[in-house]
Amino acid sequence: MRTLFHIPLCAFCRKVRLALGEKKLDVRLEVEQVWRRREEFFEINPAGKVPVLIDLNQKVISDSYAITEYLDEAYPEPSLLGREIYGRAETRRLVAWFDDKFNTEVTKTIVFEKTLKRFFSPGGPDSNALRAGKAALEGHLDYICWLADRRNWLAGDEFTLADIAAAAHLSTVDFIGHVPWDKFPEAKQWYTRVKSRPGFRTLLADQMPGVLVAAHYADLDF
Repeated sequence: MRTLFHIPLCAFCRKVRLALGEKKLDVRLEVEQVWRRREEFFEINPAGKVPVLIDLNQKVISDSYAITEYLDEAYPEPSLLGREIYGRAETRRLVAWFDDKFNTEVTKTIVFEKTLKRFFSPGGPDSNALRAGKAALEGHLDYICWLADRRNWLAGDEFTLADIAAAAHLSTVDFIGHVPWDKFPEAKQWYTRVKSRPGFRTLLADQMPGVLVAAHYADLDF
């Protein structure tokens, strides 16, 4: 059995979990509390970060970008990058958008502040960061609406890692109930389609000690 070291509310771990689900690859999930700086985990990944995948061949792959690229090469069906060169470039552009820009402006300023910060440093959430994150979130939702209104999926006709990366980050914000879905119907419709895919089911069952899950989070018809 392959193993994925992860944190339930880490968007990058969720991205890998969604990719594994789309590929229909079984995996054992192992929660790794990276703030404990466990020596055995550093032997697996000297960076001390999740996600880390140990595949059936016992090869260790770390970093969500490396893992998802590896999965698409090792298990090519279904392709999550796209089948033509421009489509793959657009998929990678949007993955970078959500993993870099969205993560910096929204995920870190809302999800980290509200859920994970307490494990790394003293003090409560930074109210200025939360306000900035909520304002940035609306801009990103507006961009998702723009893409969803013009394409079948975010990067084009097919479901790709672009949708997975976007949904992975948004799902962490939705977990704590901070997404104003009613103001962005096209984004909500797109997210409902992603949320209804079989590969998303394990994410809907996630729990995290001390974090209250939004009432609608696991509802497919929210």
